[in-house]
Amino acid sequence: MKTPSDDFPEIAFVDIETTGSNFERDRITEVGIVTLHNGEVDVWEQLINPETFIPSNIQALTGIRPDMVANAPNFEEISRALSKKLEGKIFVAHNARFDYGFLKASFKRVGIDFKPKVLCTVKLSRKLFPNQVRHNLDTLIQAHQLKVSSRHRALGDADLLLQFWNCCISKLGSEELYGAAQSLLGNSSLPSHIDPDLMNLLPEKPGVYIFYGENKMPIYIGKSISIRTRVLSHFQSALSKRKEMNLAMQVRDIDWIETAGEIGALLLESKLIKERLPTLNVKLRRSKDLCAWQLTTNSAGVLIPELVTHHQLKPGRQDNLFGLFYSRREAKIMLSSIAERNHLCLGLLGLEKLTKDQPCFGYQVKKCQGACIAKESYEIHNIKLATVLEKFKVAHWTYQGPIGIQEGNVVHIIDHWCYLGTAMNEEEIAELLESGEPEFDLDIYKLIQKSLRTIAKSRVFELTSTLHQRQVG
Repeated sequence: MKTPSDDFPEIAFVDIETTGSNFERDRITEVGIVTLHNGEVDVWEQLINPETFIPSNIQALTGIRPDMVANAPNFEEISRALSKKLEGKIFVAHNARFDYGFLKASFKRVGIDFKPKVLCTVKLSRKLFPNQVRHNLDTLIQAHQLKVSSRHRALGDADLLLQFWNCCISKLGSEELYGAAQSLLGNSSLPSHIDPDLMNLLPEKPGVYIFYGENKMPIYIGKSISIRTRVLSHFQSALSKRKEMNLAMQVRDIDWIETAGEIGALLLESKLIKERLPTLNVKLRRSKDLCAWQLTTNSAGVLIPELVTHHQLKPGRQDNLFGLFYSRREAKIMLSSIAERNHLCLGLLGLEKLTKDQPCFGYQVKKCQGACIAKESYEIHNIKLATVLEKFKVAHWTYQGPIGIQEGNVVHIIDHWCYLGTAMNEEEIAELLESGEPEFDLDIYKLIQKSLRTIAKSRVFELTSTLHQRQVG
């Protein structure tokens, strides 16, 4: 008699141990796999030399010490065997985004494209036991009386997932279990070119996501306080919004980078858009024509606005800057507009050529009060101009030097409105401070200004000589 498992692929219950939680920074120290097929169980485990430091808290948690992995193979040496071991199987892990994410990044570094079908047992537990308050592995152990052989070791934790699977069959029946698993493995709202299993790995955390088109070309970069929710919203809107449909038709792959919070996501999004120039991002693209007005005084004592162009701009260091514009055209439109509203002379502002002893055109149509022909004093004109431009003054940097903005366990380093980068410790802060003078970016300036107005003062600190007494995190 045919059972629900007959049409279900071979299953690999997987767990890994690592040196930390960052896919790019940290490395795998152990992999454990328990394979289930037609009732037959096979086990595989391997210690891996991470070729990097194992923090003491991780050693205490897992029991994996540097001497245990010193003579173990590195990931590249076992990558082919591991890839073959997982090939064609449903990849099952608890909080699968973590295990899959680490393995995908590790395989990518050695040139292997790792794209299994992924099933998360956290989501499976939520679906099958909705009245259970928590679904972490320790809770499952207690709720289902699972037998612990070696907690926080890869093979021991992988075996717990097999036990949970069998427990679900015992309590609910194989038809309900495999039906729930199939529903979690499918997602009909996704573009046809996107692997449905990828959606199970998207984190419900702050960060930046990157949509790629053909040939791994970035087509769109976005940010959200929940990467998963925002990415899915793009595809759910594809049938009703032309812009989202265009995006869905082009996307071929998705990557993401988690951040400590919303500020980090905003800063990283702006930085990546300018570095990678995705085709569908327009608003935050780099502008090489950035400029601002600066007031100077001519020999007659008249205040004259002069454009300071991109390479001469040093906002935060130059106290006499007004407005920041993406182009000369935008700057001149703004100056012309405030001149008209405040009855200023376009001729004296340099926006219209004056003929000696002749009024400007604005005076003839009663939009200038005659400073160009001495009907209004230069002093009054100067005061009016300075007063109206004050509303557009670029904020001066009020700190003695660079500052840090604490967000979670990281610090965003800012100097004179420029974003230097994000650091996790004092060594990384020092490296960022020594990396040279960064280029000013208008979008970053606006983000930092807004952030400094809204976040608690306790999260902002100056990077002075006291830096070395402060511990990040």
